[in-house]
Amino acid sequence: MKGSEKGGRVGVSPPVQKSEFVEDLKQLRNKNLLRKLTCVEPSGNANINIKHQVYTNFSSNDYLGLSNHPEIVRAAVAALKKYGFGSGSSRLLSGTFPPHADLEERIAKFKKTEAALVFNTGYAANTGIIPVIAGADTVIFSDELNHASIVDGTRLANAGVMVYRHRDINHLESLLRKSLNSKSARRRLVISDTVFSMDGDIAPLNDLTLMCERYGAILMIDDAHGTGVLGKTGRGALEHFGIKADNIIQMGTLSKAAGCYGAFVAGRKDLIDLLISRARSFIYSTSLPPAVAAAGCKAMDIIDSKSVRLRERLWKNRKRLYTGLEYMGFDTLGSETPIIPVLTGDAKNALKLGAYLYENRIFAPAIRPPTVPEDRCRIRFSVNAGHTDEDIDRVLEVLKLDRK
Repeated sequence: MKGSEKGGRVGVSPPVQKSEFVEDLKQLRNKNLLRKLTCVEPSGNANINIKHQVYTNFSSNDYLGLSNHPEIVRAAVAALKKYGFGSGSSRLLSGTFPPHADLEERIAKFKKTEAALVFNTGYAANTGIIPVIAGADTVIFSDELNHASIVDGTRLANAGVMVYRHRDINHLESLLRKSLNSKSARRRLVISDTVFSMDGDIAPLNDLTLMCERYGAILMIDDAHGTGVLGKTGRGALEHFGIKADNIIQMGTLSKAAGCYGAFVAGRKDLIDLLISRARSFIYSTSLPPAVAAAGCKAMDIIDSKSVRLRERLWKNRKRLYTGLEYMGFDTLGSETPIIPVLTGDAKNALKLGAYLYENRIFAPAIRPPTVPEDRCRIRFSVNAGHTDEDIDRVLEVLKLDRK
């Protein structure tokens, strides 16, 4: 029969099957955990444009407002014209462009370490570094509120993991002491965020350093939210505490206070040499476009020499919002930085408050699981140097009206 094939009928379509993911989406929706993307455009200072309406952005990590800095834009454009955009492949295959080498040299100088290595993202950095420095002979000690990239890095490592209570030095020491009984634990690695991205508090680095010295452990810090923000010259948490960086592994990003993109690790040269040969997220990733690296290098120059007033404005803004929220009785979870959470409880309440802020042209989306525990949902206000007094006072006024 013309048009037939193996006894089938012409024009007959297979039965429509229900997507296997519909039920997963339904469960997320029922739990108030379904997410959606919001398309935004910059609109000057700390404002963004959403569907032709201007909103004040209190959700960005662009702490110093450098993402639109003209010097950074010019550096990126110049490199784009010279090198093109794509880098072609991994640096171990297609080579290292001059902006990559310049950026690593600049970061090492800024962080006062022997060397540095650039990764594509903070997630790629942590999931690349940790499995290299922690093997079967290692016990990792990780703060319970460490970033997901650290958690996933420890999962990828072939090492034992002990999680200590958040910023609890006594608990950490008890675990370190317990590990001394393990004959297979040749190496001990303590890992902590410096600024915890959802609570806004700071790790007790002096105590962590002391514990590592006492028990012969390596200290690795994730200074993503500290670099450019903490310290007199913005060098981060170690400068903030007056700690020398000789044997401390410093991870950081270029996507927050630097206003650019990418991440890095800074430390001893032997560490960097080892990571170049063994860090899978470095070896098997196409490198950052040269223009992105050039922009990051210029951003580090600005943070190093021209960011004092920006940082002063950032901390002034932080104090204004934090003081107002505390006065109104909001639970800000002991925030010490420009990250200021407002605890709401469950996801439904967080979504409700986030929607109310959105209606009033304030962009601060709800933070829900898996980012935070089910009963610890919140709005996470992220202050930056571009916010005006009027921006902050309007947030406080809107929240005040919501409480009446």
